[in-house]
Amino acid sequence: MTDTPRTSRGTLVIDVDKCKGCELCIAACPPNVLVMSKAVNEIGYRYPELTPGCTGCTACQLVCPDFVFEVYRVMS
Repeated sequence: MTDTPRTSRGTLVIDVDKCKGCELCIAACPPNVLVMSKAVNEIGYRYPELTPGCTGCTACQLVCPDFVFEVYRVMS
């Protein structure tokens, strides 16, 4: 019997209206899948957007001072 390696993939819900554009999440993201948007939120700050490849590691959620991230991880 062989164990099949499991991989995780994740997704985020980002509350863009609470973001103040500090970019800590972008620096903390190991797979580098967060990028700053060109648009601004209702308080005038650019906010992060997710590109494909999120692993659900929660690094962005842990460093965010404004609690804008909800991270969801799915094991496959």
